[in-house]
Amino acid sequence: MTTEPRWDKNLSREQIDSLSSTFDGELRNVTDARVAAEGYLHALSRISPPRAAEHWDDILLVVTELAANTVQYAPGPFELRMRRTFDGVHVTMRDSSTTRPAPRPFHPSQGGGGIGWHLIHALSDQVSVVVRPDGKDVHAFLPW
Repeated sequence: MTTEPRWDKNLSREQIDSLSSTFDGELRNVTDARVAAEGYLHALSRISPPRAAEHWDDILLVVTELAANTVQYAPGPFELRMRRTFDGVHVTMRDSSTTRPAPRPFHPSQGGGGIGWHLIHALSDQVSVVVRPDGKDVHAFLPW
């Protein structure tokens, strides 16, 4: 079951500071996660606009890549969490796999793939992985 955030134009700063949404782990949830992230960024931009327009797109791309990797490599439900930091946005993707993500070679002649993890690192100020007994959290800190 997907938990969708509800956005109220009159939310307080504290209520906009974070987002937490869970997803079943189905392919359509990649889009659902991106839509949830976009709703969060809309709410956040009303109280704190991004310093550069590309920050918005970079965050959405990282969320999309993280969700796609989760659906492909970590079966089962996953959770997207986002929160405002001093100078950016902290994105956490929690999934059910204890396997750490690793870069793969990019082979366009074989259908592509292999660039998502590189993109996440290129767009983020910092990326870390915390493995838990029941899965892992991938943390990405991005400018806002």
